Amino acid sequence: MQSIDKIMKQKSMQWILILLITLIWGYSWILMKDALRYMGPQTFSALRFVTGAVVMMCIVWLSRIGRPPRSAIPHLVVVGILQTSVVFTLVMYALNFIDAGKSSLLLYSMPLWSGLFAAIFLKEPISPVRSGGIVFGITGLLIVMGADALSHQTADVIIGELLIVLSAVSWGASNIYYRLKLGHLSKFQVNAYQMLFGTIGIALVAWVAEGGEPIVWSVESIYYVAFTGVLASALCFTVWFMLIGNLDMVSATMPSLLVPVFGLYFGWLLLGEVVTISVMIGSVLILNGVFLSSLRKG
Repeated sequence: MQSIDKIMKQKSMQWILILLITLIWGYSWILMKDALRYMGPQTFSALRFVTGAVVMMCIVWLSRIGRPPRSAIPHLVVVGILQTSVVFTLVMYALNFIDAGKSSLLLYSMPLWSGLFAAIFLKEPISPVRSGGIVFGITGLLIVMGADALSHQTADVIIGELLIVLSAVSWGASNIYYRLKLGHLSKFQVNAYQMLFGTIGIALVAWVAEGGEPIVWSVESIYYVAFTGVLASALCFTVWFMLIGNLDMVSATMPSLLVPVFGLYFGWLLLGEVVTISVMIGSVLILNGVFLSSLRKG
């Protein structure tokens, strides 16, 4: 473990790992979108997070972290519902109607909502810089969604976009709840158990909504489940938690900034998604807003 910690403290290795993690997370949006050809959205989420939760629990067991205290279980259930069940139930449903790249952009507005909730519930002061970041980000969201409304997109597209923004709000709320109730626990422990409880919620939704729908098993569908479950959900989060203690605030915002960039790029490259002027303008505002609102000083 000491040698791993030593590697994690090397700046060059930190940047390499950050780039790999954000590439994987951005690419995962393409797989999430394409997986809808093989199974229902909630079925895919359930399979993905069952796989991820098993791997995360194995990592916790091998690390000898132990079980969380019994008093923490209800709070882990709440975080699991907010961060895994709600977010990915809504996101996967919305991907039926919205491009993968645009979906990643809307979801990664999460730090804007975290900043607002931190000011309300944690009484964190909002500096002029962070206030400007929140205004920038919300303006970007309104441009992206407003352009679709004005271009007479179908109601499904508008509703899908609203659902993804709601997912970002839920994710932001889970971050604040974690800091209030679970900040004293190991991040590995929290992520493993919240994923476990959140997976149960997704599995129940999949059983009720898609219990009779067939699953088309193929090399592609198995790859999609394995990649997003093992690599994107379990291993990337594990490495990220190992890195985060050695990163400054600017570096810690990198995933939020780069994931939607890669999501938009891979959506254009692999799925032929069109990146409109409104999406480009909205992206610049949202990503700058996320960066500024994540700063603790200024």
